[in-house]
Amino acid sequence: ERVAKLINADPKEVIFTAGGSESDNWALEGVVDALKDKGNHIITTYVEHHAILHTAEYLEKHGIDVTYVNIGADGRIDPAEIEAAITDKTVLISVMFVNNEIGSVQPIKEIAEIAKKHGVTFHTDAVQALGNVHIDVKELGVDLMSMSSHKIYGPKGVGAMYIKKGTKISNFVHGGAQEMKKRAGTENLPG
Repeated sequence: ERVAKLINADPKEVIFTAGGSESDNWALEGVVDALKDKGNHIITTYVEHHAILHTAEYLEKHGIDVTYVNIGADGRIDPAEIEAAITDKTVLISVMFVNNEIGSVQPIKEIAEIAKKHGVTFHTDAVQALGNVHIDVKELGVDLMSMSSHKIYGPKGVGAMYIKKGTKISNFVHGGAQEMKKRAGTENLPG
């Protein structure tokens, strides 16, 4: 409830994970798996966290086409380049909210609008944004958002994924019924 309030989400849209990297992996792999009948193409950028870049490389080895968009001189993505990269096989766009090395803030709301217009799921890695910029998932229009507690003075090894109600994503950890049957495993209660 506290995490949901922080980002203006419904508590049932927040699933706890082991950190931002797990959330990023889940976003990419989970959407690609859930939408494999629709297409096999994702779009991301060259300046993402390694949790996104290495997952994209992994997916490429398994038949997924990945388009990497570059940043401009100001460190920002041009939303028009994201839109130009969309094909009829695109199932996911993933763009980091705030870059962890240069601090550039990406035009997330504009990119989310483009994704919605084309019927593409949109994910943002907001690990660096949480606690530093205003985040309202309803206002932004994102479908998925990765978070990590240690960036806002919480414990290490605890993260969360915002999953907008109705977003198609396969479960990432299979087993028990924890986290509303979306991410199995005993909860890290001390964390």
